[in-house]
Amino acid sequence: MSLLIKKEGLLSTIQDAGRNNFRRFGINPNGAMDETAARLINILLGNDESEAVVEMHFPAPEIVFEEDAVFALGGANFGAKFGDEEIENWRIYFATSGSVLKFTEKVFGNRCYLAVKGGFKIEKWLDSFSTNLTAKIGGLDGEKLKTNDRIFFNQRSKTKDQRLNYKISNHLLPFYSRFPTVRIIKGAEFENLTAISERDFLNETFAVSKNSNRMGFRLEGKPLYLLEKLELVSSAVDFGTIQLLPDGQIIILMADHQTTGGYPRLGNIISIDLPLAAQLGANDKIGFHLISIEEAENLLLDFEKDLNFLKIGSKFAFKE
Repeated sequence: MSLLIKKEGLLSTIQDAGRNNFRRFGINPNGAMDETAARLINILLGNDESEAVVEMHFPAPEIVFEEDAVFALGGANFGAKFGDEEIENWRIYFATSGSVLKFTEKVFGNRCYLAVKGGFKIEKWLDSFSTNLTAKIGGLDGEKLKTNDRIFFNQRSKTKDQRLNYKISNHLLPFYSRFPTVRIIKGAEFENLTAISERDFLNETFAVSKNSNRMGFRLEGKPLYLLEKLELVSSAVDFGTIQLLPDGQIIILMADHQTTGGYPRLGNIISIDLPLAAQLGANDKIGFHLISIEEAENLLLDFEKDLNFLKIGSKFAFKE
């Protein structure tokens, strides 16, 4: 019961919802860059939403299903082909033994996710399946997926599952773009920006630098300035924290971010907009729109309420 990496991709790893509750020990969370995509396809398949998924970058791997499986794709569109059939994201598919999954072109986005019904048989490290490439632990031997790697399934798929052809409603899907405006809340040092830099931060656009990775996206744009130089004690940071670097440029911390940082924190991208940032690549652009904490909380609550309907529907679909 496994899938085989017949041909490895640029960077494919096992990820999940992240390694939480260990940051006080200096252990970064890792996890899927686009956690919403990973959650959605797991829920669609009737899995626990924090089950392990394969996170892929383009060019993506060629995958062989060595046993029958029910699977779904989400996140970026990499022109997936299942045998000779073009398939789409956010829909359930049934793979028979020997079926081949390929990815032919990057249509949009930079991170695509694969989940299987029942999840993958991966050992947890500190309560997470996620790969920590720096520490070389978690996931599959702490490394990216390579040619001839096998990932085993937790369960066998049933013949009845072939009848399923459900798809996630569009209103639950992130509105991906190569030039999104993401909503942010103020960071602790936002008020230390000069008035002109406050305006530039919220009105100008910034390009994602090639010097970006899963730890952070360095942005290029108008330099921003503080009213005066600050000497800061390292403080907690999070996925989506926007920091001001000494050269006046900014960086967005991503899934593999450090647990603390000493640079001024200008803002934090709200949870439901993190997927929009997570799908960006080099030379894509981003803008920021400031909202209140209350607005951010209400947006998240509304999304989670809608997500509950998907959870309920998926449970009924796979009910014996």
